[in-house]
Amino acid sequence: MQSSFFISAMRTLVPLGVGLVLSLTGRLGIPVDSQQAALVVLVILAGAYYLLLRGLEWLAERMRWQPLRLLAGVLLGWARPPSYGGGDLPVVSPEALAEVRRRTLGEGDAR
Repeated sequence: MQSSFFISAMRTLVPLGVGLVLSLTGRLGIPVDSQQAALVVLVILAGAYYLLLRGLEWLAERMRWQPLRLLAGVLLGWARPPSYGGGDLPVVSPEALAEVRRRTLGEGDAR
């Protein structure tokens, strides 16, 4: 859990840092006159950066092209996507859901 948290945090913070650096340097020719405009530019740049690299990482996974997947992952702040342990959630049967509904709505209200 903690490892997944650290990885997901790095993969969020690195694109934000890149967006900040790009917006502060003005290398893209976008004039920034106020703090609000700078924040908007930061969010747009960081979002575009993340989506581009995450898309490349996804494409590389589908193509089984490990060098591209590794490069995209590193540029996102971590060499691989985080694992959240999918499948650890309990499966609830329809009967159990009906019982919860019956108890919540009352004896005769469940349909």
